[in-house]
Amino acid sequence: MPITGTGRARLDQPRTARPGLLSLPSYDPEAFGVLSERIARFLGTGRFIVWMTVVVVVWIAWNTLLPASARFDEYPFIFLTLALSLQASYAAPLILLAQNRQDNRDRVNMEQDRSRSDRNIADTEYLTREVAALRHGLGEVATRDFVRSELQSLLKEIDERREATGSL
Repeated sequence: MPITGTGRARLDQPRTARPGLLSLPSYDPEAFGVLSERIARFLGTGRFIVWMTVVVVVWIAWNTLLPASARFDEYPFIFLTLALSLQASYAAPLILLAQNRQDNRDRVNMEQDRSRSDRNIADTEYLTREVAALRHGLGEVATRDFVRSELQSLLKEIDERREATGSL
């Protein structure tokens, strides 16, 4: 048991099994989740349907067409019904577990998308303000065409003054 400097067990950590008591087998939840997803993925394929159909057809053919001494499940196929029920009772929770894991992944992806979208909106608003400030600043800056037109008007004015002073 983890012990801090005060001699007390930490409350935020689970207790370890005490020696001498019956301990249950441990498993890796992540590995079990991955396995359940693989099984659920297989159960949702056409390949599974085909194999299941082949097994059921062979089972029924074996127990109806072969001699009575070779049959292991007489009509009404109680053992086949039991096997299919057992398969379904394991398949349903495994599929639900896989769906829950997918829901968790989708939730994390949505949160990441939402935060990314919020950052994009903030960046866009910042850039919009910057562009507006640049436009406002450019309104006060003399452009090349403005300076050229001012210089040309000054040259005309100088020429006119020369002509006026030269004719006197």
